[in-house]
Amino acid sequence: MPPTPPPRSRTVVLGACRIGVGVAVLVVLAVSYGAQRAAGRGAVVDFLGYFTHLTSLLASLLLVVTGALLVAGRRVPPGLTLARGVAAACLLVVAVVYNVLTPGAGGAAPWISAVLHVGLPCVVALDWLLVGDRPPLPWRRLGWVLPYPLLWLAVTLVRGATDGWVPYGFLLPDRGVGSLARHVAGLLVTLLVAGALVWAASRTRGRWLRRPPAAP
Repeated sequence: MPPTPPPRSRTVVLGACRIGVGVAVLVVLAVSYGAQRAAGRGAVVDFLGYFTHLTSLLASLLLVVTGALLVAGRRVPPGLTLARGVAAACLLVVAVVYNVLTPGAGGAAPWISAVLHVGLPCVVALDWLLVGDRPPLPWRRLGWVLPYPLLWLAVTLVRGATDGWVPYGFLLPDRGVGSLARHVAGLLVTLLVAGALVWAASRTRGRWLRRPPAAP
């Protein structure tokens, strides 16, 4: 017997919540960028050079798009679900690094840091756990958590070696190749662990919009 589809009103409400959170984060990022411009640090490339800012931007756009699909009554394509999983893993790393390893670091206002380093990761994690509009992510695709952070790292290291700008002190070139290699390796391992947690959580059916597991 096929599963009973969820009430239309529930999908609309959940989709609207996703859109609202995504738009709110975009506003927070705009306010944060405006504050940096007012302080004389207005280069967009520098602002988005922070992993937190870039990941928050991408995650908020995914929330808006997938929320709009829910409101429209359409299924979320597998590619977007994979992108959501990658974003969730990256935000988990953002939350752990900021709140455990470098609490209070950075020059943003405390409320902005709280939104980007605590609020958004928690909302995305709860959305992933509770809203079941995603099939289980195949373990063979776990490696997809790495290309985006690797690209960010490559651009950051090139910038550090050329114009001397890096977003985080542990990526400074003058710390030496050994230090950089250890930090990069640690970051990538942490990302894989976070990805494994997200991939495992995708095997839960969720509390809302439950869907049957994908066929093996």
